[in-house]
This record gives sequence, C-alpha cells and structure tokens, in this order.
Amino acid sequence: MAESTVRIFDIMACNVYWDFDGSPLPREQHKFLVSFYPTKGAPTPELIDSIVAYGPDGYRVEFANQRFTPDNKNGYIYDRTLDYYWYMVNLATGFLPEGEYTIEVTGKDGTVDRRSRMQRQESTDALVPAYREHRQQILDSFAPSGRQRLPEGTALTDLVCSWRTLKELAGRDAYYIYRLAEGGSAREFDTQNLTWWDNIFFQKLRGDATAGLNRDSVTVAAELKPDTTYAYFVEITDSNVQSETNICIFQPHQVFTTP
Repeated sequence: MAESTVRIFDIMACNVYWDFDGSPLPREQHKFLVSFYPTKGAPTPELIDSIVAYGPDGYRVEFANQRFTPDNKNGYIYDRTLDYYWYMVNLATGFLPEGEYTIEVTGKDGTVDRRSRMQRQESTDALVPAYREHRQQILDSFAPSGRQRLPEGTALTDLVCSWRTLKELAGRDAYYIYRLAEGGSAREFDTQNLTWWDNIFFQKLRGDATAGLNRDSVTVAAELKPDTTYAYFVEITDSNVQSETNICIFQPHQVFTTP
C-alpha cells in the first residue's frame, strides 16, 4: 500500500462528560475520532474525500474536512510531535446508545477504509457519578492552579502538575491524559498548538500496558516560557486504547503564570 494512501490507525466513538468552566453546552455529549498513519508526499487532509460515522438505528454523522477549532468542534488536528493527523467531531446531543459504531473513510483515490467498535455504558455509569460526587475535592487538589503566578525562582523545566484521582477518592480505576497550552482559559486553549501532552495512547503502543492508569501527576517534558500564562486540563478515561474507550471526562482547565 502506497505511503500516500489514507490508512486508519484507530478510532473512538464514546461518551463525553463536558465539564469545562463557563461552557453553555450540556454536560452529556459524545464524540467520534479517527487517527491516521502518517502520509508521505501530501498532508492527510488533501487525500481525504469523506469521513462518515455510522451507528445503531440509522445514526449517521459526517466529519468536516476543515481545521478543528473550539467553535466548529468538527475537523482535523495535526500532531506535530508525531507528524500525523486525527479528526474529531464533538456532538452536544447526549450520550451514545450502546451498540456498534463504524467510521468509514474514503480517499480521493477511491480507497475505502473502515473501523468499528462496540460502545458500552458500564464505564460511564461507574465513573461519571464518582466524578460528580468528588468533583470539588478533585478541583481543590490541582497544583498548580487558581490562576496563581508561580513563585520567583521556579524552574521552567520539569514542572510537576498533580491532582487527586478517582482511585484514591472513590476506589475507581481510570486513566488520565494531561494537555498543556498557552492561554488563560478554555477559549484560549489551542488544541492545535499544545506545549506538551501526556500521550498515554502512544505510551501503550510503545509497551507500557498501564500508561495513564490512576496517574496523579505528570512532569512536563517541555521548557516553559517566562512570564507566560498557561492552561492545562486533565481528561479522565476508562482506557488507554482509543478503540476501547467508552467515556471521556473533560475536567475544568487549570491556569497558572510562569515567573
């Protein structure tokens, strides 16, 4: 198969509990995501004709072949660290019914690739109530947070960020994904331009079977800029494999400023 042929790496079709501060959107949502192997010779979006997700009872939604933004919530994101594209669409229409979901990708060369997964409700029923019950304890535990300015002399490398987990507070196993970007709010947070993120999916692929499991801190493997405001958020999931994920909990962004 030519390197310029679009090939699916993995997919997500899962529930989302949307807990971003100040968002007018409902908490119960769902999303679809499809990640691709790198394509050589042309950016992946130039090779795609259409992407469509299908589900039970005639469910159908189209991915847009455009740059994903906080406003459109539908399009592609480029990960410059691994030189690959992934597409995502967030839908504020409640949780998904259980059942099989398929994402089908058609390339401009006529090739078709598809991947399916089964969505289950059990993890949502376990993790979302536990998160709601302990939400304030979790939010109070984030460090750094509170829009604070870090103390003078704080190193701009190897910054440690920490939080309490559902394992500690509720006895629930879960996986944690950390994302950091410049900006002082969820609105300013640019998914297309992350300063650093804790890619547990890639870590799992590289052989760390428990990557992200009950993780209560990260050490940021990037040098931060001085006198700059950053925001980060920690996502809670039930798996470190995209196609095995049934629920993602998007926690509120935490903000701090470097000295």
